[in-house]
Amino acid sequence: MEWDIIHIAETDSTNHWLRENRQLTANSQKAIAVYADYQTAGRGCGTNRWESERHKNLLFSLLLHPKQIHASKQFHISMAVSLAITEALGQYIGNLSIKWPNDIYWKNGKLAGILIENTLKGTMIKDSIIGVGINVNQQHFSSDAPNPVSIWQICERETDRKKLLHDILNCLDHYLYHDIKQQYCAMLYRRQGFHPYTDKNGAFMAEIVDVADDGHLLLRDDNGKERCYAFKEVQFII
Repeated sequence: MEWDIIHIAETDSTNHWLRENRQLTANSQKAIAVYADYQTAGRGCGTNRWESERHKNLLFSLLLHPKQIHASKQFHISMAVSLAITEALGQYIGNLSIKWPNDIYWKNGKLAGILIENTLKGTMIKDSIIGVGINVNQQHFSSDAPNPVSIWQICERETDRKKLLHDILNCLDHYLYHDIKQQYCAMLYRRQGFHPYTDKNGAFMAEIVDVADDGHLLLRDDNGKERCYAFKEVQFII
């Protein structure tokens, strides 16, 4: 893919900036990447907020016009972005995994979050806005988020945020239109063995069996019963 890359000093959120500035990108034949030095209202999924110190982290959104991706297969975009980020980050650190559906983890710490908003046209995906926050050079976190970690905390050196962005974009081109399900499952956090989870009925032990094409997580509990979950229906106990 060819990219138009836009840098802004500050915005409420890069996802919102892309939605509000469609006229600036309407005639572009390229994919759009906008990154900011600071977000005043960056968020994760649901009501979660994303803590980020000014000029320290990589905060960006992508506007894609996916070709021939059916609405029922929209989880493919989540897998592709997750794998692109883990591959790019792998140049700097190891012990990376993808916590279903698309958080990027280093050991048991959350290194990056992804928020995807798809627009459908009929049965196909028309546009996809992908918001990403990666903890890069932040040394201390003050929010009540349970387990943030940054590249700096892992390796105690500064990382070039712009280079990291370019690395991710280069990796994404490879993953977006290839069969990547097996690679995604191989990178899953807690992909082997039994681990604690909780759902509306309480805590239980289970192992990951598979992730469906539509993104549902299939677990098998320690009684041999298979359980299928949509996003937010089950939580990892960490």
